[in-house]
Amino acid sequence: MASILFVCTANRFRSPIAALYFAREVVRCGDDDQITVSSAGTWAVSGMPAMPKAVQLGEDFDLDLSFHRSRVITEEILSKADLILVMEAGHKEAIIHEFSGTQGRVFLLTEAAGKLAVDIPDPYGEKHAQPEDVVKEIIDLVDDGYEQILALAKIMEGRRFHP
Repeated sequence: MASILFVCTANRFRSPIAALYFAREVVRCGDDDQITVSSAGTWAVSGMPAMPKAVQLGEDFDLDLSFHRSRVITEEILSKADLILVMEAGHKEAIIHEFSGTQGRVFLLTEAAGKLAVDIPDPYGEKHAQPEDVVKEIIDLVDDGYEQILALAKIMEGRRFHP
């Protein structure tokens, strides 16, 4: 079974929304016997809830983020991920630099979805993207790129990092 890990900075907005929405699509499409989905953050504090705005906006798409608790990326989490989908080029660079066994398995979400490889901005970061726009972008990427992401996960299956 292939495993997809969605990653953002704090694991409190972008990656939990992407993971939960993608997981719902996996079930809806009947692929839940082939794929597992999770999320983590590069600079997360473990155990934190999703940002209130993420919970609120998630509800617009019938996503219940009230149960979510953040996790910081570790070798153990990465060892269980076949495909690692990040929100920013900086996430990709940091993961590959710190965990060399991830080389070739880390992609920008936009890239994996078959779009131009660009960052999905952090609504709480320096650029202050509108949270509504960020959620819409993530949902659109999953909707448009679901089959490509699924195929990439299956290709990556078995290429996991083993510490």
